[in-house]
Amino acid sequence: MEINEITEAWLKRQKFSVEKGVTIDGVFLKELTAFVDDRGDVIELWSKGWPEYKQGVVIDCKHVYQSATDPGVVKCWHLHKIHTDQFTVTRGKLQVCMVDVRKNSPTFGQANSVILGMQKPRFLKIPPGIMHGWKALGTKESIVVNFQTHVFDPKDEYKFTWDCVLPEIWGPKNG
Repeated sequence: MEINEITEAWLKRQKFSVEKGVTIDGVFLKELTAFVDDRGDVIELWSKGWPEYKQGVVIDCKHVYQSATDPGVVKCWHLHKIHTDQFTVTRGKLQVCMVDVRKNSPTFGQANSVILGMQKPRFLKIPPGIMHGWKALGTKESIVVNFQTHVFDPKDEYKFTWDCVLPEIWGPKNG
């Protein structure tokens, strides 16, 4: 099935399994380091100098933007046929959820949930064909900086309602 043929009705018929950690083929998560001193801190968000870049894991970016999400808001679901999202959170905290809807993928049907934020700075790469979105956790807005591999093209943005799959995946979870 091609990405442009995916419908909410098809998504609702699928059985998705939420796996612990990052298990979806092609998704990459890098822990970032905060260098803190008495003046403040510095966090390297992206670099061609990273060993992963030299190994081809992290791709060049051609379009960078910043997005703000108000507390408690879920922005999802969407996927891309062409471009790869590569982003980090520079303020606040997000729960990022991903679902592999690529029919020929070894991880088809798997879903992952990860937390990104200032307390846990991370860089996340989501390749084409992975449906994804996020929820802003906490009481302050969250800021995402996205290093996309292609210039934004609205024809490569396939959107679905936030609750068309796995509405129970979104935190916080009490207990």
